Amino acid sequence: MAAIGGGAGASPGATLSRGDRARLAGKLVLGWVALLWLLEIVDVVLGHALDRFGIVPRVPAELVDVVPAAFVHFGFAHVAANTVPLLVLGFLAALGGIRRFLAVCALIVAADGVGVWLISPAGVNTAGVSGVIFGLFGFLLVAGFVERRPLGVLVAVLITAVWGSSILAGLAPTQTGVSWQGHLIGLLSGIAAAFLLARRRRAA
Repeated sequence: MAAIGGGAGASPGATLSRGDRARLAGKLVLGWVALLWLLEIVDVVLGHALDRFGIVPRVPAELVDVVPAAFVHFGFAHVAANTVPLLVLGFLAALGGIRRFLAVCALIVAADGVGVWLISPAGVNTAGVSGVIFGLFGFLLVAGFVERRPLGVLVAVLITAVWGSSILAGLAPTQTGVSWQGHLIGLLSGIAAAFLLARRRRAA
């Protein structure tokens, strides 16, 4: 999530085969990423008119941008930086069920957007999907432990090995042009979603 100065129950795919669920998850996440790129192309064509859908803290009218801000970026480099993490983390999260995945993402987007509105520095315009990426990381980090699923624990270990250092760097308050507040709230929202939307094992 970048900032610039300015004035997720049961899955409907539960009866699908693993291959079908993987294909459905892949199509959903690919479609999401394609939408982000399409919106940035439109933004450039319109002279960055979509940047106004970012969140400017503590301005009441900006609350309507809590959701749109997660789909807007400040340039192609911004979208590119978020593309691979969103593809991988989104796909892994969606494998656990599309309905739950959508619920997790909705919770992260809403909590992250409101949190940015509340605590980010005044006069800063914040937008981007990285808050959701941090949220998905947090969700995958703890969901396997909460649900006591060995595969989920393995996923947590793997994503920590790949992205752990980047996540820590993204939380550093010393970075300029980056909303560490949005990253932190996204991460905490994803962890909360793992507890709130945990799938409980049925008793044998």
